[in-house]
Amino acid sequence: MKNFVLGLLIIFSIGTVNSFAQEGASNAEKLVWYSDLMQANEISKSTKKPIFAFFTGSDWCGWCHKLQRDVFEKPEFIEWASKNVVLLELDFPRNKQLPQEVIQQNYGLQQAFNVAGYPTIWMFFLAKDDATQKFNIAALGSLGYPQQAQVGREEVKFLQDANRVLANTVPVNQP
Repeated sequence: MKNFVLGLLIIFSIGTVNSFAQEGASNAEKLVWYSDLMQANEISKSTKKPIFAFFTGSDWCGWCHKLQRDVFEKPEFIEWASKNVVLLELDFPRNKQLPQEVIQQNYGLQQAFNVAGYPTIWMFFLAKDDATQKFNIAALGSLGYPQQAQVGREEVKFLQDANRVLANTVPVNQP
């Protein structure tokens, strides 16, 4: 009988752990990350939300993975992002090949924002100049991994910093 009860407890524990893991996965799945700037811009224009561009090295950047774990996967960030921004992932992988158009788009934005390290986040709006048919970037500001954050509460510091960037009503000059 003890073995039967122990077996049930183990099965229940595994089921509970799996349900928590699935709940975490479903929260992360609620976030929609675009990889196409024009698609993100259309959503940005229709929702009047800025683009949140995450410059990352998805298959090699340890700090990028840490930012995703410590901030982007947290319910507070998921809720904040859903209400405030359009998410755009600009990936610079080393071990996987992206379509040529995506590579060109990502490098173009990397140069436009002078991104030299990862992870880097820029929040901005795009506006098309009718006369030249070119896009102008109205940058609000940038972020990285939250510095001096309380361990285990990195999302709190990140969201404070992100809200300060969002409060910029006048776009900042890019570096």
